[in-house]
Amino acid sequence: MYQQMIFVNLPVSDVDVSKKFFTELGYAINPQFSTDDNACVVISETIIAMLLSRQRYADFTKKEIVDATTSSEVLLCLSAESREKVDELVDRAIAAGGSAAGETQDQGFMYGRSFDDPDGHTWEVVWMDPAAVQG
Repeated sequence: MYQQMIFVNLPVSDVDVSKKFFTELGYAINPQFSTDDNACVVISETIIAMLLSRQRYADFTKKEIVDATTSSEVLLCLSAESREKVDELVDRAIAAGGSAAGETQDQGFMYGRSFDDPDGHTWEVVWMDPAAVQG
Protein backbone atom coordinates (compact mmCIF):
# COMPACT_ATOMS: atom_id res chain seq x y z
CA MET A 1 0.00 0.00 0.00
CA TYR A 2 1.25 3.48 -0.89
CA GLN A 3 2.23 5.52 2.16
CA GLN A 4 1.64 9.19 1.53
CA MET A 5 4.34 11.47 2.88
CA ILE A 6 4.30 15.01 4.17
CA PHE A 7 7.11 17.47 3.61
CA VAL A 8 6.73 20.42 5.97
CA ASN A 9 8.70 23.42 4.71
CA LEU A 10 9.63 26.00 7.33
CA PRO A 11 11.71 29.18 7.09
CA VAL A 12 14.58 29.38 9.57
CA SER A 13 17.02 32.13 10.51
CA ASP A 14 20.08 29.90 10.83
CA VAL A 15 20.17 26.49 9.15
CA ASP A 16 23.08 25.26 11.30
CA VAL A 17 21.28 26.19 14.55
CA SER A 18 18.18 24.36 13.30
CA LYS A 19 20.19 21.27 12.31
CA LYS A 20 21.77 21.14 15.76
CA PHE A 21 18.41 21.61 17.49
CA PHE A 22 16.60 18.83 15.61
CA THR A 23 19.60 16.49 15.83
CA GLU A 24 19.52 16.95 19.62
CA LEU A 25 15.88 15.86 19.54
CA GLY A 26 17.03 12.57 18.03
CA TYR A 27 16.14 13.21 14.39
CA ALA A 28 18.49 12.54 11.48
CA ILE A 29 19.55 15.03 8.81
CA ASN A 30 19.42 13.55 5.31
CA PRO A 31 22.59 14.95 3.68
CA GLN A 32 21.37 13.97 0.19
CA PHE A 33 18.69 16.69 0.38
CA SER A 34 20.52 19.21 2.58
CA THR A 35 22.70 22.15 1.55
CA ASP A 36 24.04 25.30 3.18
CA ASP A 37 20.58 26.83 2.54
CA ASN A 38 18.42 24.00 3.87
CA ALA A 39 18.29 20.93 6.09
CA CYS A 40 16.20 17.84 5.43
CA VAL A 41 15.10 16.55 8.86
CA VAL A 42 13.79 12.98 8.89
CA ILE A 43 11.12 12.77 11.58
CA SER A 44 9.78 9.42 10.40
CA GLU A 45 9.55 7.40 7.19
CA THR A 46 6.61 9.55 6.12
CA ILE A 47 7.31 12.92 7.80
CA ILE A 48 10.09 15.20 6.59
CA ALA A 49 10.76 18.76 7.76
CA MET A 50 12.55 20.89 5.21
CA LEU A 51 14.17 23.75 7.11
CA LEU A 52 14.96 26.46 4.58
CA SER A 53 16.93 29.65 5.07
CA ARG A 54 14.55 32.60 4.81
CA GLN A 55 16.22 33.54 1.51
CA ARG A 56 15.72 30.03 0.07
CA TYR A 57 12.15 29.84 1.40
CA ALA A 58 11.39 33.08 -0.46
CA ASP A 59 12.20 31.27 -3.73
CA PHE A 60 8.99 29.24 -3.27
CA THR A 61 6.48 31.97 -2.44
CA LYS A 62 5.57 35.52 -3.36
CA LYS A 63 3.87 35.99 0.00
CA GLU A 64 5.44 37.71 2.98
CA ILE A 65 7.26 35.26 5.24
CA VAL A 66 5.92 35.52 8.75
CA ASP A 67 8.09 35.79 11.83
CA ALA A 68 6.98 32.74 13.81
CA THR A 69 8.17 34.34 17.06
CA THR A 70 5.43 36.99 16.74
CA SER A 71 2.84 35.44 14.39
CA SER A 72 1.36 32.00 13.96
CA GLU A 73 0.40 30.37 10.70
CA VAL A 74 0.63 26.70 11.53
CA LEU A 75 0.72 24.40 14.57
CA LEU A 76 2.64 21.19 13.93
CA CYS A 77 1.56 18.14 15.90
CA LEU A 78 3.49 14.91 16.32
CA SER A 79 2.14 11.78 17.93
CA ALA A 80 3.99 9.97 20.70
CA GLU A 81 3.70 6.36 21.84
CA SER A 82 3.25 7.23 25.53
CA ARG A 83 2.91 10.07 28.03
CA GLU A 84 6.55 9.51 28.97
CA LYS A 85 7.62 9.93 25.33
CA VAL A 86 5.69 13.21 25.16
CA ASP A 87 7.59 14.51 28.17
CA GLU A 88 10.89 13.12 26.92
CA LEU A 89 10.69 14.87 23.54
CA VAL A 90 9.44 18.20 24.89
CA ASP A 91 12.04 18.20 27.68
CA ARG A 92 14.78 17.47 25.10
CA ALA A 93 13.49 20.30 22.93
CA ILE A 94 13.65 22.77 25.81
CA ALA A 95 17.15 21.57 26.80
CA ALA A 96 18.28 21.94 23.17
CA GLY A 97 17.31 25.61 23.00
CA GLY A 98 13.57 25.53 22.39
CA SER A 99 11.01 26.94 24.79
CA ALA A 100 7.84 25.64 26.39
CA ALA A 101 4.69 26.71 24.55
CA GLY A 102 1.29 26.66 26.18
CA GLU A 103 0.07 24.58 29.06
CA THR A 104 0.23 20.81 29.46
CA GLN A 105 -3.02 19.27 28.25
CA ASP A 106 -4.08 16.25 30.31
CA GLN A 107 -7.54 14.88 29.63
CA GLY A 108 -6.84 11.36 30.87
CA PHE A 109 -7.23 9.63 27.51
CA MET A 110 -5.10 12.30 25.80
CA TYR A 111 -1.93 14.01 26.99
CA GLY A 112 0.04 16.71 25.24
CA ARG A 113 2.67 19.37 25.60
CA SER A 114 4.12 21.90 23.16
CA PHE A 115 7.41 23.60 22.43
CA ASP A 116 8.62 26.37 20.16
CA ASP A 117 11.74 25.64 18.12
CA PRO A 118 14.50 28.31 17.93
CA ASP A 119 12.60 30.08 15.12
CA GLY A 120 9.32 30.16 17.03
CA HIS A 121 7.49 27.38 15.15
CA THR A 122 5.16 25.61 17.58
CA TRP A 123 5.37 21.82 17.76
CA GLU A 124 2.73 19.92 19.73
CA VAL A 125 3.47 16.39 20.96
CA VAL A 126 0.43 14.29 21.83
CA TRP A 127 -0.29 10.81 23.18
CA MET A 128 -3.78 9.36 22.94
CA ASP A 129 -4.91 6.18 24.67
CA PRO A 130 -5.41 3.58 21.90
CA ALA A 131 -8.55 2.29 23.67
CA ALA A 132 -10.10 5.77 23.49
CA VAL A 133 -9.31 6.00 19.77
CA GLN A 134 -11.08 2.70 19.10
CA GLY A 135 -14.20 3.96 20.86
